[in-house]
Amino acid sequence: MTHAPSIVVAAVDDDPSILRSLAYLLESADYSVRLFASAAAFIESDCLHEIDCLISDIDMPGTDGFELSRLVEAARPGLPTILITGYPERLKRSIRSDGSARRTFIKPFNGSEFLTAIGDAITHSRK
Repeated sequence: MTHAPSIVVAAVDDDPSILRSLAYLLESADYSVRLFASAAAFIESDCLHEIDCLISDIDMPGTDGFELSRLVEAARPGLPTILITGYPERLKRSIRSDGSARRTFIKPFNGSEFLTAIGDAITHSRK
């Protein structure tokens, strides 16, 4: 499955090896990729207006993935956001205050399923 390079996916994770893996996976599907080692780096980058999907680790120092998701939702409602974690117990907080569930994946995850979820999220957000 390939996508137009004009689709930009941002990935935020404090683990450099996860970022490298995400970059490889996303680029293999022809996404343009922006990588950030922290939520602060992402926020300071001012690239929110150019991305089509955000992937964020949940457990990061400083601003965690849940807070980043809330900030992004406030600034760009409807932007697809997928949260990833190595700690399944953290997913209890994946329900938003409006009752809707955030898209989540537990590390390690199936690359094909992950890419499908990204594609579906982007397609749904553009309707």
